[in-house]
Amino acid sequence: MCGIVGYVGNKPVVPLIIEGLRRLEYRGYDSAGIAVGSPRSDLELRRAPGKLRNLEEVIREHPLHGTFGIGHTRWATHGRPTEENAHPHRDCSGRLVVVHNGIVENYLALKHELITEGHKFVTETDTEIIAHLIEQELSSAAESGKTMPLEEAVRRAARRLTGAYAIGVISADDPDKIVAARNGPPAVIGLGEGEYFVASDVPGILHHTRDLYFLADGDVAILTKAGVQLTNLAGEHVERPVQRILWDPIQAEKSGYKHFMLKEIFEQPRAIRDTTLGRISLDTGKVYLSEMKITEDDFRNATKINIAACGTSWHAATAGKFMIERLARVPVEVDYASEYRYRDPIADPSALGLLITQSGETADTIAAQREMVAKGMKTIAICNVVGAMIAREAHGTIYTHAGPEIGVASTKAFTAQLVALFLFAVHLAQKRETISTEESSRLLESLSLLPGKVEEILRTVDSVCEQLAKTYSTARDFLFLGRGIHYPIALEGALKLKEISYIHAEGYPAGEMKHGPNALIDETLPVVVLATKDNDNRDSRLRYEKTLSNIQEVTARSGKVIAVAIEGDEEIKQLVDHVLYVPSAPELLLPVLEVVPLQLLAYHIAVRRGCDVDQPRNLAKSVTVE
Repeated sequence: MCGIVGYVGNKPVVPLIIEGLRRLEYRGYDSAGIAVGSPRSDLELRRAPGKLRNLEEVIREHPLHGTFGIGHTRWATHGRPTEENAHPHRDCSGRLVVVHNGIVENYLALKHELITEGHKFVTETDTEIIAHLIEQELSSAAESGKTMPLEEAVRRAARRLTGAYAIGVISADDPDKIVAARNGPPAVIGLGEGEYFVASDVPGILHHTRDLYFLADGDVAILTKAGVQLTNLAGEHVERPVQRILWDPIQAEKSGYKHFMLKEIFEQPRAIRDTTLGRISLDTGKVYLSEMKITEDDFRNATKINIAACGTSWHAATAGKFMIERLARVPVEVDYASEYRYRDPIADPSALGLLITQSGETADTIAAQREMVAKGMKTIAICNVVGAMIAREAHGTIYTHAGPEIGVASTKAFTAQLVALFLFAVHLAQKRETISTEESSRLLESLSLLPGKVEEILRTVDSVCEQLAKTYSTARDFLFLGRGIHYPIALEGALKLKEISYIHAEGYPAGEMKHGPNALIDETLPVVVLATKDNDNRDSRLRYEKTLSNIQEVTARSGKVIAVAIEGDEEIKQLVDHVLYVPSAPELLLPVLEVVPLQLLAYHIAVRRGCDVDQPRNLAKSVTVE
């Protein structure tokens, strides 16, 4: 969702905040704003609709200076993306401002209450009521002849909010101070020497500090030049561990690539390698997952694996179902996290919950995790951000080590999730003794070869996809087909295309073609078919033969077929219009390879259509509210 950056220190505050917002613009880009102050001046605001560059132009025309401040880049939920609705928002006095990521669910009731008390509102947002609630607390104290510190007013106001929020507050009457609070969306506090930061995500401040507090729900942070204090909403002191982030800040830059998405596609060999590193032994054929508070008996006696995830992570989860059931021989149920708790799921305390999320802060996935725990399950998180909420609340974590992913359309995080799921499946199978040492060793050796195979795909397929984009960038619809474990990859290919090119695309099980999709096929419809095979796997060969029949159904109706196939497959060349070749691999690892051409195809089509690849309209990177 929205991006927040705040700073207290001795450096020029405006360029620092703008720099941080630029690194967080993937979280929202409908509007942006900044507010700064100093001990000798009132707060000054600048806001602008649209992307961050519009705010920068406003600041060039009307400069501002200060020693502390907060900035915001918005993804609209309440209110249109206008300058009026852009953050920060003032109270009636104009002496304090608020930035907010989240949704205040009871804002209408609070707004009506405040209006009856004489407060006047100028925006359509739910955020503005937070500023007025804080003002109300400060005014009530002043009328009683008391002086209330800003943080106490924030705590009291926050206790009245229902919903999700991460907020930053500054006041002209309490200078050189930022108060931040969290309930739901992420908030991190950066620790420096005589300077302190708040942000909604690590990349916003990583160029300035690697030492961070990750706020928990109900935490309030008070930042001054003297340091950081952490309390709960009752004002009681709380302790949070300092997390040292090892990401290289250069990883969050484009490194010469035209877009972050392309850079992240090409980073996949490294992400796969890093996710595997230290977790497998080719000598013993064992998988080692160290960050687990789950016993061997829990793994051995698990009656089911319940997986919850959203978007791309749900596609990884669905592929993971095939891996886990095939290797560990335990039933797997995959839910959309946004639906899980609303269907009153039947949960067995002997089942294990598995949550998959890139950010570790996805609101729906956290809610699903808490529902699982409430029903007696132990949970495991697959997550890319060390110290994120979902990892802190899990009984075990498999970090993907993909590094920061800036492009809204997930690429390297997805393939790293597939690898993490494969590691989990093998680990579970070993604990349940459903896999032989020989098979385990063979699979782990194949896993160790994946980075080199992805590098080969990137070398050979990128230019082919760029050429295909010239032919198919004007298509109005796409169909993606796959069977078995490859069906979720068809879904992911369709999602990537629709996310960044705005072409309608649909993923479908190839075996269901006769039950509806055949009606869509004509000479204008490109159909992408996942037609890979593992020659050492009988079921895979059978699936391949069935898929060839589906291809013939498409070509018989004049559809244009783009096939993803294994290197050396000459048979398929005779049946389709185009082939994107990938190296061979065991059936359960093929998804990692075959998704890469689909990512490249979506990317080049979007570029050809002139779309904003890194920041597709109406989408944000981390969905931290429901």
